[in-house]
Amino acid sequence: MNDKSYSPTSTLAWSNLETQASVANGVRITELFDADPQRVENLSVTSGELYLDFSKNLLSDKVWSALLALAGQSPLQSHRAAMFSGEPINNTENRAVLHAALRAELEDANSNAERNRIAQVKEQLQAVKRASDKIRAGQWLGSTGKAITDVVNIGIGGSDLGPKLACAALEEYSHAELNLHFISNVDGAEILTTLKRLNPETTLVALASKTFTTQETLLNAKTAINWFADTLGLDNAQSSSHFVGLTANPDNAMAYGIPEDQILEFAEWVGGRYSLWSSIGLSIAISIGFTQFEQMLAGAREMDLHFQQAPLESNMPVIMALLGIWYSNFLKVESTAVIPYCERLLLLPSYLQQLDMESNGKSTALNGEPVDYDTGAILWGQTGTNGQHAFFQLLHQGTRTVPIDFIAAAKDNLSNEEHHRVLLGNMLAQSSALMTGQAASEGQQHRFYPGNKPSNTLLLKQLSPKNFGALVALYEHKVFVQGSIWNINSFDQWGVELGKKMANELLGENAETAKFDPSTKALFAYIANNS
Repeated sequence: MNDKSYSPTSTLAWSNLETQASVANGVRITELFDADPQRVENLSVTSGELYLDFSKNLLSDKVWSALLALAGQSPLQSHRAAMFSGEPINNTENRAVLHAALRAELEDANSNAERNRIAQVKEQLQAVKRASDKIRAGQWLGSTGKAITDVVNIGIGGSDLGPKLACAALEEYSHAELNLHFISNVDGAEILTTLKRLNPETTLVALASKTFTTQETLLNAKTAINWFADTLGLDNAQSSSHFVGLTANPDNAMAYGIPEDQILEFAEWVGGRYSLWSSIGLSIAISIGFTQFEQMLAGAREMDLHFQQAPLESNMPVIMALLGIWYSNFLKVESTAVIPYCERLLLLPSYLQQLDMESNGKSTALNGEPVDYDTGAILWGQTGTNGQHAFFQLLHQGTRTVPIDFIAAAKDNLSNEEHHRVLLGNMLAQSSALMTGQAASEGQQHRFYPGNKPSNTLLLKQLSPKNFGALVALYEHKVFVQGSIWNINSFDQWGVELGKKMANELLGENAETAKFDPSTKALFAYIANNS
C-alpha cells in the first residue's frame, strides 16, 4: 500500500472498530470469560521464554478480528520488510532503520549489503569484547598503574538509559569487583557527588555520544576532566587511559583528545534509543561479561525472528500494539501503565517512555500532512508492590481507565521462595481484582470496585540476559507496529530541537536581547539576581 494514499481512518477496519467501540461500554471482561472457556488458551502467546496472557482485555472476538484486519489493511507488513532489508524508512532524514542488524547473524542476511553490515557490527563488537575483557580481568590500568574498579558512563538519552537499565536488570550476572555509574543529567550535583565517592586512580570514564557534540555529555565530560586534573595532576586527562569514547564519529572523538585505540565505534545508522545493542553497550559488557552480552543480543534476535515470521494473530509485538491502538484510538483511554514486579526492572518504565514517546509522539503523517487521529502512548509506571501503596488507588476506584502491562519473572535466583511467592501473588491478585471488581454493601459505596479494568500479564521464565534482550526487542517492535498503522515516522525526533535551540539562545552572549516571552525573561532575571 502506498504511504501517500494510506490513512488508517480510511480503512474499513477502522470504521468497524468505531462501531465496536460504540457498544464496548456494555461489555464486561468477566462475561467474555464466561462465554468462552478457552479464552486464556486463545488469547495467550509464547515467544522463546516469554509468555503473554492478554485475555484480561476488553477484547471481544469481533473487536479482535477488526484489529487484525486493521493491521492487514495497513502498510505494516511492507514497512516491516522494508525495515529489515535496510530501506530508508526514516523519510525525514533519509536513513535506514537497522537496529535489528546489531543482533543479527550472517545466516539472516538476504543480500551482500546485509552481510557486509552484519560483518561490520561483528567487528565493532569484537572491540567491545577486547575492552570489556581487559577491564574485567583487572588488566586495564589507570595512569598510576592501578587496575580500574569503577566505570563512569557519561551520556544522555539512548547513550544512558539503555545501558543503565540493562546493568540494573542483570545485576545477578554483574562482576563482583567492578562498579558501574551513570551520569546523564546536566545538573552538576549528579556528577560532582558521584566523583566525590570515587578514587580517580581506579576510575575509567566512558564518553558515550553518537556525534561527540552532545552539549550535556561534553559539559559533564569537562567536569570529569577537571576532576582528574585536580586530583591526579593530569593535563588533558581525556588523552589518558582513564577515558574511552563510544561514538559513530571517531574523528570528533580524536579531535576531543581521545586516543584512537580507545575509541569504540558504532555505525552512523544506529539510532540513539536503539543503541544499547552496539558499542554503547560497553558498560553492559563490563558488568555482565561479553558472553552474557551476546546472550542479550541472541534474545533480541529471537524476538526479531518471531516478529518477522509469526502470523499476525500470534505475533507478540503485533498483539500488544493492536491492544494499545484499540484503547487509545477507539476507547479514548489517555495513558497506559507498565508495572514490573521486579525491583531490578525499576528503570523499565523510564526506558519505555523514551522508546515509545520519542518514537511515536508525532502529529505529521508520512506524506507530510497533519494527522487527524491520536498517536503516541502516554506511558508511565513503577515497580510493584510499591505502586500498590501509591497510585493503585486510582487504578482500582478512580474514574479513569488505565490499561496495564504487568511484567514479572517466574523464577528469581536473587530472591527466595517466600519473597517471590508473595511478590507474584500480589501481581496476580491485582490483575484479577482490577478485572473482577467488588460490589459494595448497602451504605458502603466507598468500598465499591467497578472492575472491568484491562491488563496484560507478561511472564519471563527468569530475568536472564537472553530474556531481557527479548523483552526490550518486544517493545521496540510494538512501537514500530503502532507507528506503521498510524502512518507516522517512528524514527526521527525533531520535537527535541526547538527546546535545545532556545536554551542555547538563552545561555548565549546575546541572551538579554534574545526574543523570549515576558514570563521567561522575568524568570531568567529572577534566577540571575538570586543565584
